[in-house]
Formats: sequence, structure tokens, C-alpha cells
Amino acid sequence: MANHSNIVGGSTAKRVIACPASVKLAQAMPEGRKSSKYADEGTLCHNIMDAVLTDGRKPEDFIGQTLNDVEVTAELIEAKVLPALAALAEIDPDGQMEFECETVVGFGEALPDVFGSADVIGRIGNRAIVLDWKFGDGVDVAVEENPQAMFYAAAAMRTPAAQWAFDGATEIECVIIQPTAYKPVKRWLTGPTRIRAFERELFAAVKAAMGPKPALVSGDHCRWCPAKPTCPLLTGAVDRALQLQMAALDAPMIGQMLTKADLLEDWIKDLRGLAFDMLKEGVAVPGYKLVPKRATRQWIDPEKAQAALVGVGLDATELTETKLVSPAQAEKVLKKRKLAMPDDLIVAVSSGDTLATEADPRPASLQIGVQLSAALGKLV
Repeated sequence: MANHSNIVGGSTAKRVIACPASVKLAQAMPEGRKSSKYADEGTLCHNIMDAVLTDGRKPEDFIGQTLNDVEVTAELIEAKVLPALAALAEIDPDGQMEFECETVVGFGEALPDVFGSADVIGRIGNRAIVLDWKFGDGVDVAVEENPQAMFYAAAAMRTPAAQWAFDGATEIECVIIQPTAYKPVKRWLTGPTRIRAFERELFAAVKAAMGPKPALVSGDHCRWCPAKPTCPLLTGAVDRALQLQMAALDAPMIGQMLTKADLLEDWIKDLRGLAFDMLKEGVAVPGYKLVPKRATRQWIDPEKAQAALVGVGLDATELTETKLVSPAQAEKVLKKRKLAMPDDLIVAVSSGDTLATEADPRPASLQIGVQLSAALGKLV
């Protein structure tokens, strides 16, 4: 993935608009912090998607490649890359989309040094498409009014290398493909007027951020803020944090805070566990519910599935390793042959429940009990 502006980029647009003061606080944090294994895995997946779509490479060619301590495995390809490619086919079923991958877009002289890398910029008919891959787990990213998608759209409209996708377009579709989400493909149709309005919000936020007294506001945008450990709204040290210098940090104070953080982390873990147990026993916990974990597709009857796939023209050697290939792998082979998946071969089964807020788009587990029982019944 390409670099992003240290003022504001696609992934930070929501935070900067909500809290302009976070820009200078984040800039004052030390550089070179080690990335997480989740970020490294996302980078690997983005690189694979770029190579597959731009250079015609095969996903399996990347098995064994590493980034830091993260390795591309067959399981990673199966769980994230192949579903992402299948989801792209849903967006462009007839292969009509003209597109470019990993395009660096920015605002030129209107907003110097503000830029980002758009995963996919495309065009179908009178519709410009801005597509973003999300390979993380746990957070189901919404697409409607998504600041990151609108940032890329607004920047692309001002970038000469990307303007071809927007010239004359009357519609702009923002797409998020997140293979591990409850709803892997999310689409939001908007237009140039909404994107220009977002651009005005962004410009105002950047201007405020560079000013003498930018607003400091807490909210859900704080979750990924790099300055969270020293944010004055969390520490109460407003004057010190606004003039943050790493050399001036109070090391004993940080140590004391870490001790408290360890206790709080254990408390939070136990609290979540208690809420989970209560909900499992049918006790209502206001604001929360249990929802099924992501369902993974399985063959209802592997022998029957293999016979059916051979029956539509596939060779048995294409379908078996040491066991029958997964539904996603079989679909890849079927696509090459331009064949359809036979009906009634696949069922999606969740591995259990997980705690989520009531705002989560997934239905509560109790609401889908009948459907889940029916799905499990097919496996008997």
C-alpha cells in the first residue's frame, strides 16, 4: 500500500474532521513504531490484489512470502484474497469496468501535502467507482457516508491521473469489500455534489488543525488515533499535551499509568466475559446482544459435492487435494470453465457467538436460531 499524508489521509479523515487538534498531537508522536501483525497481513493482501489485478498474477504465487513475521499462507489466500476477488466480480459481473489500482490521489495546490492511495478507481458507464479493500477482522466497516471513501473520491476528482474516471460521471459509487465481514460487499451510491460538500468539510478541518487553537473532541474516532496515550482529554494534561515533546514526558507517570492499564485490561476482559455469560443465559444487558461469528462455508456432503462438480465437467484432480477443496476454491475452477455452481451443495455455519453493540448490523443470535438450526440440520 502506498504512503499517506501525515496531515490527513483516507484512513484518518474521519478523525481529523471530528477532532482537528489530533493532527498536531499525532505528528508529535515518535515515528517508526512497529506495525501490528494485522496491519502487515493487510499490506500483504493489498499487494496481492494489486499484482493479481494489474499484472495478472495468481494469488497462490504469493504463498510463502513474508512481511516482518507475517507469512502468506494458503489459508490466508482462501479466507481473504479469493473472496475479495469473487466480490469484485459481483461489482463488475460482465468485466466492463475500466480501472486502476493503488492510484496516489491528492488535492494539488488546494490542499498541499494531503494525499492518499486509492485501492481501486474505476468507471462503468456514467458511474465512477471508488473501491476500498478491508482485510481486517472484528470491525465491520460501513460504507454509507464513509469518510475514507469520500476522501479518495474527492482527491481523485482533483488528480489528473484519476480524473478520467469522473469526467462526465453523474454517479459515484463507493464500495467496501471486506471478506471477513457479516456483509462482505457494501455499496453506496452518491454523486459529485455530496463529494464536493465533503471536500469543503475536509478543507475546513485541515485549516482548523493548522490554526492556533484547533478543537479537541473525543468520540469513536479516537480508537485508532496514535496520540491516544497522551491525549489531554484522557490524561487531563491539556497544556502539556498541546506542547508535547517526547523528551519531556514524565516516565514515572507513564509507568504508573501502565500499572493501572494492566488492571483495567483485566477488569475489562472479565466484564466482557460476564456480559457474554449473562446474555448466553438469557439475561438482558442494555445496549448489547450476542451475534453469530462469521460463518464459514462448508460442503453439506463432500462426496455428493465432488460427484456433482465432476458431473458438470470438472476433473476430479482439480477438486481434490488431500480432501475436497473448499467452496471458494471450487468456484474459482468453475469460473475458469464458465460453469455455474450446482444448487444445494453449500451451507454457511457460524463458529459461535461474539459480543457486539446493538448498532452492529448483524441480527442477534436468538433472532436467527431457526435459520441456524436449519443450516446445521443439513450437515447431519
